[in-house]
Amino acid sequence: MLHAPKRPVPVFPLPGVVLFPHAVLPVHIFEMRHRTMVRDALSGERQIVMTLLRPGRERDDPGSPDFYPTGCLARFEDVEWLPNDCYDLRLLGLARAQVGPVVREYPYRTARVELLPQEPYSEDDPLVQSERHVMLELFRGLGGEGEAGRALPYEALVNTVCMAVPADPLEKLQLLGLDSVLERGRRACELARRPKDEPRAGDGERN
Repeated sequence: MLHAPKRPVPVFPLPGVVLFPHAVLPVHIFEMRHRTMVRDALSGERQIVMTLLRPGRERDDPGSPDFYPTGCLARFEDVEWLPNDCYDLRLLGLARAQVGPVVREYPYRTARVELLPQEPYSEDDPLVQSERHVMLELFRGLGGEGEAGRALPYEALVNTVCMAVPADPLEKLQLLGLDSVLERGRRACELARRPKDEPRAGDGERN
């Protein structure tokens, strides 16, 4: 069972990207403070918390832009150090997390995080098995390979679809915030099947 980190965790906010547990995200690291963050994390638990940057806030405070508090605790799976001293990372989402107050700002932010509880479910539940067939069809429709999808546990399948579904970042953040994996999968299906001209969650975002 995964436990919340006992120490503050580096916070890595990105615009337009929401990471989900059990999903994989490639990231290129080039800014100096983030390169320092990677080196420090590699000497520790190899964990950071990925958060979504609030739109437009990077212009207000380039060093410490505001972010949404719901995020995903992630672990460095692969790290490639590049000749220009930058990094290519492969991050694995571990668990949904709530980011607490920032405890350090420089050279990068760190914060204490709490893991968000999830409603339990059983892979053998007939309802879950029925929903799984729906998610597999959507997974294939989004370009996934059928064999790979069938090998995934239900939550990992749902969250992989959530990463790929054509939706705005705020809509994906809403998916991440759902405690029920079943509800998350159903909502992802709705987003994938909606008309292209239907208004989206981010359309009314103002700063």
